[in-house]
Amino acid sequence: MRKIGIFGGSFNPIHVGHALIASYIVENCGLDSLWLMVSPLNPLKEDKEMMSDYHRLRMCELVSRRLQNVITSAFEFDLPKPSYTIDTLNALQEKFPDDEFYLVIGADNWCLFDKWKDGDQIIEKYHILIYPRRGFEINIPVQYSSRVSIVDAPIIEISSTQIRERLSQMKDITFYIPDGVERYIVKNRLYMQ
Repeated sequence: MRKIGIFGGSFNPIHVGHALIASYIVENCGLDSLWLMVSPLNPLKEDKEMMSDYHRLRMCELVSRRLQNVITSAFEFDLPKPSYTIDTLNALQEKFPDDEFYLVIGADNWCLFDKWKDGDQIIEKYHILIYPRRGFEINIPVQYSSRVSIVDAPIIEISSTQIRERLSQMKDITFYIPDGVERYIVKNRLYMQ
């Protein structure tokens, strides 16, 4: 049985914070691999800042191929929209019945977890690994302590929103995103208005 971490997001774009968290979790949490689960662009919701699925997937691949036991997944692209985490995890479990899945989320998402669709079911069926975010306290009720764990990952104060703003203003993004992703963004003139 493989233990697989699912680290989902829009990755719009992926940055060094995402890469460091992915690397830390796969090295320190007893996982066999970690999948960067790229969320598809919701066709019902127009977001002018959201880059195409294709570009976000390619940028994640540029990062995951440099990290050991981290892969990029487009699994959610084939699921009905909108894709809810419980549906993604259940579909993964159905496709890979011999594997054990761990959901990787930030403390900011944990603080909103009671608003997630079928959050209780996620906790009952899957493990949750929570990485710290500045300004968000992680409280785990006793009844969840066997399924939910805090990961002592480094706190990275970088956001995709910051990067998009810097790009639109033609500011330097060196050290915010991995080199290969920066080259890809410049080559394809992404996020530059």
